[in-house]
Amino acid sequence: MKNLLATLHDCDPGMLPALAEIWSVDGKSLSNDELIRQLRRAMLDPPQAEAAWDRLDEPARTALQLLVSSAQGRMKVGQFERFYGEIRKLGRAQIKREQPHLQGQSLAETLYYRGFIGEGFDKVDESLIGFVYVPTDLIEALPLHKTSFGALAENVAPADDELPRIDLVDDVDEVIPADTSIVDDLTTLLALLQAEPRPLEGERFVAAAGDAIKPNLLRPSDARLDFMLGLGLSADLIARQDDKAHPSRSEARAWLEASRAEQIRGLASAWLESPSYRDMWHIPGLYPDDTGWSYDAAAARKAVMELLGDLLPEQGWVSINDLIDIIKEFEPDFQRLDGAYDQWYIRNDAGEYLSGFESWDAVEGSLIEFYIVGPMHWLGLVDIGEDVLRLTAYGRAFLGLSDWPQLQETTTRIEARSDGQLLASRRVNRFERFQLARFARCAATADPFVYTLDAPGIQRAASQGITTQHIHAFINRQLEGKPMPLPIVKLLRNWREGAKTAVTFEALTVLRTTAESTLDKIFAAPALRRYLGARLGPMACVVRAGQWETLQAKLGEHGIEVDISRLQNRDD
Repeated sequence: MKNLLATLHDCDPGMLPALAEIWSVDGKSLSNDELIRQLRRAMLDPPQAEAAWDRLDEPARTALQLLVSSAQGRMKVGQFERFYGEIRKLGRAQIKREQPHLQGQSLAETLYYRGFIGEGFDKVDESLIGFVYVPTDLIEALPLHKTSFGALAENVAPADDELPRIDLVDDVDEVIPADTSIVDDLTTLLALLQAEPRPLEGERFVAAAGDAIKPNLLRPSDARLDFMLGLGLSADLIARQDDKAHPSRSEARAWLEASRAEQIRGLASAWLESPSYRDMWHIPGLYPDDTGWSYDAAAARKAVMELLGDLLPEQGWVSINDLIDIIKEFEPDFQRLDGAYDQWYIRNDAGEYLSGFESWDAVEGSLIEFYIVGPMHWLGLVDIGEDVLRLTAYGRAFLGLSDWPQLQETTTRIEARSDGQLLASRRVNRFERFQLARFARCAATADPFVYTLDAPGIQRAASQGITTQHIHAFINRQLEGKPMPLPIVKLLRNWREGAKTAVTFEALTVLRTTAESTLDKIFAAPALRRYLGARLGPMACVVRAGQWETLQAKLGEHGIEVDISRLQNRDD
């Protein structure tokens, strides 16, 4: 960091008289530059530095010693102020009136207005971060050896490179093992989007689209569906066009044809690197505003994953709460590098803004927990239980604790039942099931998935350029010489040339009479006949659309009683 001369030049000129008083420098007839030179001479004089040091109380001396012993001899402003209080930036008149150099409102303020510490900025990961430091040459002049080692041990600040060992947990309840079903559900999602692009609203599907998709998933939850959409967009498996989600053909095919282990690896990497999937926006009970502050989702995610790689054992269960407590103590600013906790706009369920370090558990703590029980569990990286987690083989590899698993995967073919239904287990190649879903309807979501080939599916396939010959060849290839079920053969034969005829269904209002002569009388009256359509028999005819209420009134005028109870029941 900076030396004393640069620090004095950076400080507010209103501070110089207070510094002169503390360091016994007569500055009445001196310019600011001359006063700064005299202050530098006095502050770097070892006897005077020792005298000023001795006038500090023990907590202040300990704070200086800790600051000097911190990494690079500095500490982030927010972190230092959490330990030792806020530093108010006062003008000349306020300094003269309140005299913070004699007794500041905080320990940090007293040190600042006595010239022992300065504030500066440095670039960290492309962000400009504020730091508190002791000027480099002033360190040499201070009698740091006079600090009580007992006090130092009690107040030591956490070192960046020293993390404690986390204890293992023996008793584990309500275990939910990790699985790789996200691969199967993302395959289903891509197939549904291929059949019909679905509308988006922000980072989610619109409500109706999400409700239509979820019944087709093995794990049908809103949060997981949002995550799959975010993953698909981040991994370029899904493209956003005109606020609708479409599959990205070449990227999606490459992913679908990969092994399950490589598919998980690709999805985990996409989540880790994704700037667009904002985890904070998906935490239950938190409502971040979209404007007024910046949030680097990928940087926060990577910081926590690096900490987990240092903290988590390769085997065994650990407490999630213990893990969060350790991160809070040793690396609380993992996503707010400047240590400022009053600049983000996040509300809770009560509509209150969560501000200040006192909201760390509600924001940062909730985010870490979400990483674990949400994305990491959905990706098959961790098993979870009640307040516990355990790394899987995929999780160990993801955190850099082992090589990525290269599991041998035994694939199977799509099977057909005699009734024409097609069965695709989770061991079927994902691209083959994706192809099947382009022309067949999923009738049951399980292992195996059950698909039905029907006329609407054939028509949907035709709109994608898939003919009945293509469908026949695909099913034959899957059956590997086994006979094709008769219902499928008949359906494909009947649709070989497309639809031969077409019919429509219409909802009609029918007028029925109790006698043939009554209907004859109604048709004979021009004032009544105008509201009628085709005659359906001796005692029934069609009422023109939207005309039944007018016809009811006209029939009443002609002395004909009307019973509309059946019509009302149908409307209900």
